[in-house]
Amino acid sequence: MCVDILIVGGGINGAGIARDAAGRGLKVALVEQSDLAAATSSASTKLIHGGLRYLEFFEFRLVREALIERERLLQIAPHLIRPMQFILPHVPGLRPRWQIRIGLFFYDHIGGRKRLPASHAVSLTGAPYSALRPDLKDGFAYADCWVDDARLVVLNTLDAAERGAAIHTRTRLVSAAVEGSHWVAHCETSDGRRLSLRARAIVNASGPWVDQVEQSLPIACDQVQVRLVKGSHITLPRLFEGEHAFMLQNPDGRIVFAIPYEDDSTLVGTTDVPFEGDPARVRISDQEIGYLCDTVNRYFRRVVTPGDVRWSYAGVRPLMDDESANASKVTRDYRLELTQSDQHPPVLSVYGGKITTYRRLAEAALARLQAPLGIAQGTWTGGTALPGGDLPGADFERFLDTVRRRWPFLSAPLSRRLARAYGTRMDSILGNASTMSDLGHHYGAELTQAELDYLIRTEWVRSAEDLLWRRSKLGLYLSAAQCQRLEQAIHTQLHHPSSRQPATVR
Repeated sequence: MCVDILIVGGGINGAGIARDAAGRGLKVALVEQSDLAAATSSASTKLIHGGLRYLEFFEFRLVREALIERERLLQIAPHLIRPMQFILPHVPGLRPRWQIRIGLFFYDHIGGRKRLPASHAVSLTGAPYSALRPDLKDGFAYADCWVDDARLVVLNTLDAAERGAAIHTRTRLVSAAVEGSHWVAHCETSDGRRLSLRARAIVNASGPWVDQVEQSLPIACDQVQVRLVKGSHITLPRLFEGEHAFMLQNPDGRIVFAIPYEDDSTLVGTTDVPFEGDPARVRISDQEIGYLCDTVNRYFRRVVTPGDVRWSYAGVRPLMDDESANASKVTRDYRLELTQSDQHPPVLSVYGGKITTYRRLAEAALARLQAPLGIAQGTWTGGTALPGGDLPGADFERFLDTVRRRWPFLSAPLSRRLARAYGTRMDSILGNASTMSDLGHHYGAELTQAELDYLIRTEWVRSAEDLLWRRSKLGLYLSAAQCQRLEQAIHTQLHHPSSRQPATVR
C-alpha cells in the first residue's frame, strides 16, 4: 500500500492530522500500537478550555488559540462537547482577588468569546454551593467546556476513514527504511501479522513514545527534549448537586478540578508528577490519591478518604522540557519538528500539545508538510461537523427532544447517553426499532447488541475494554461477570460473525 502520509499514533493529534489530511485529498494511513486513545488522549481532565492558569505563565498565544478553538469545537461537535460553569472560590492567602479578576478579564476577551457567558463574582453562601465549607464566602464564575476525550479521538478517526484514510489499530511500527523517494515502513499487528506501507512522509504523533519512534527511524536530527509528566484523576461519590464544576487552588499553587461525572460521581484531578518508565504501565500512586483527597477536604464539608475512591486513571503527558523546576509549570504548547535531507524523505515529529488545540496543531502540521508534499493550501476542519455533530442549529437539547419523540421506548438516561455519544449517527444504531427487544441482546447497563454491532463495525472496537472505558464509561456500571460475558461476545463476533448473541433482552 502506498500513501502520501503515514501517521504513527492514534491519539488526538494523530487522529486530527489524519482527518485534516484525508479531507484535503491526501492518501493517509494511520497505525496505532493499541486502541485509539488508549493512552494520554483518554486520560485527560475532559476539558475543552483555554487554560486560565496558563495566563500566570504569560502563555497568551496558547490561551488565545485554545479559546478560539473552544468556540469552533463547540460548533462542530455540539453533541460531544457541552458548556460548563466553573466556580473558583476565593481563598485568603492564595491568589488575591485583583489577580483573579484581571485573569478572568483577559480570559473573557482575548479569544473572541461568542457562545459562552462572561465571568462574574458569586456568593458561595447557601444553594447551590452549600456543599462547600462555610468559611468559603465568595468566589468567581467563568465558563469553559467539557468533552468525552476518547470519543473525540474516535470521531476524528472515523471522519478520516470515511474520507479514505486507512486505519490500522493494534499495529506497531517496527522500523522504516528508505527506498528512493519513499519510506517503507515495517509494521506488526498484535496477532503477529506483518504489514508494509510505502509513504512519502511519516508523521510521528506517538505521544509519550515520540522519542522511541524517532529512534526507530534512520534519521539524524536534534531531538527536542521531552519531559514526561504524569497526570492522575480519581472519581468519588457525588460531592455536590448541580451541573457546575469547581476550580480549586492549592497552597502549592497547583490547580485541581472537581467536575460532575456520569450520573453519581465527581471527577477530581489532575496531578503533575515527573514520570519515568513505560507509559503503557502508568498508574496513580497512593501519594497522588492522598493529594487529591486532601484538596477536596480543603473545600468541601464532606470529608473523603482514599477508601472513598470509586475509580482512578492516570496518563503521561509528553511535554516539551522548558527547564521549569515545577512539573505543573511546564508549557502545554506544542512544537513540530520537520526532518528532511538528501538521504531520506520527510519526518514530522509532534511534541507536546493539549486536546483543545489538536485541530490547529493538525493544520500547522500540514502547513509544515505543504512544500515537501505539494499539499494544497486552505483549511476546512474548523467549519465541518464531526460525525454525528450536524445537529440543527448546533442545539443539543432540541436534538434530544427529537430523539425522544422518534424512539420513545428509550429510557431518559439511555436516550441522553446515545445522543451525546453518537449524535445524528444514532440512526445507524437504532434505525426503525420500536421496542428495546428490537435492539437485540442486553449486556447490562442498557448496552444492546445493536450498539455493540455498530461499535465493532464502525469504531474499531476489538475488546470489552475498548467499549467499556473508551467508547463509553459503561465499565463503571457492569459487574465483573457481565464484563467477561461481553468480552466473550466480542471475541465470538470477531472470529465467528455468524455466531453472535441472539436477539433477546434480559
